[in-house]
Amino acid sequence: MKLGLIGLSGSGKTTIFEALTGREPEGRLKGDDSLGSVRAPDLRIDRLSEMYHPQKTIYAQVNYLLPKKSSGAKDGGKTADFMAGARDCDAFIHVVRNYGGFGFDAPTPGADFSAGDQELILSDLMVVEKRLERLAQDRRRGKTVDEKEGSLLEKCAKLLEDGSPLRRDPELAGDHLLRGFAFLSGKPTLVLFNNEDDDPAPPDLGALDFNEQSMVISGKLEQELAQMSEEEARDFLAEFQIASTARDRVIKRSYQLLGALSFFTVGEDEVRAWTIKDGDPAMEAAGAIHSDIKKGFIRAEVVAYDDLMDAGTQIEAKKRGKVRLEGKTYRVADGDIINFRFNV
Repeated sequence: MKLGLIGLSGSGKTTIFEALTGREPEGRLKGDDSLGSVRAPDLRIDRLSEMYHPQKTIYAQVNYLLPKKSSGAKDGGKTADFMAGARDCDAFIHVVRNYGGFGFDAPTPGADFSAGDQELILSDLMVVEKRLERLAQDRRRGKTVDEKEGSLLEKCAKLLEDGSPLRRDPELAGDHLLRGFAFLSGKPTLVLFNNEDDDPAPPDLGALDFNEQSMVISGKLEQELAQMSEEEARDFLAEFQIASTARDRVIKRSYQLLGALSFFTVGEDEVRAWTIKDGDPAMEAAGAIHSDIKKGFIRAEVVAYDDLMDAGTQIEAKKRGKVRLEGKTYRVADGDIINFRFNV
């Protein structure tokens, strides 16, 4: 799972990156993208490790990309930072400044969000128009053209010309014929309002659409929290009655935004969480582990996490009839513990 941090210059993307990853964005010092990997917290993994005492415990990982600054971005100016590296992100975190203070203009979150979104729309429109021109040239030359692709691109052009991001039409944006374009405005988006420390209220952007969510974060506070030791952070959260860090909340919202879930594999050698899309069948889950397991798939031995915890052991869960064999089309549920039977 990979999410790109986007937004206007001065919105606090670097601060948010440090708050989420606990480190400075090294890539920007070299003029490159910065990528930070974060362990997705999961109490289920902790309990499974206590049960199996494995040699290794591997949590799911969430990757955050901070794109390099574009040559046109001016410090303090409302210019979006743009990046080729973000096209392979699964979703975006659109950071919007909602704080003022010395040296800052009054925040205009609605206008800033719209301006950043328009940059995505313009970028996609340029890609669409270029491809449509190429298809038109091929027709004139008598070459075979995929007319369905052309029709889909025309629909994209109409939506983008109207100033609407492609994520507002998820069926269109997600069509397999358009997947290779990796449209920026088609990606699910979490709008992250970067607020003052003492301001928990989100600004009013109106109704967000499908594939869009929003939440509030205090970037500077969370940046400081990310630099603390686990014990210091725990004491800090307790003192100020904060239920969880922004990092944990953003990870949770990222899973919700992408419709992702975790299943587990367990054993004495390893307890591990795997991330797949909600609705993926057992065959896809097998492929997440290894292509050979997917290729040689026979059956999936499945027990729900809660059932295993209630039983106490795998043997007891089998006695209770809670362990079942499923076929390749079985829809994996969040928290399933799966042992794949395969032959290659």
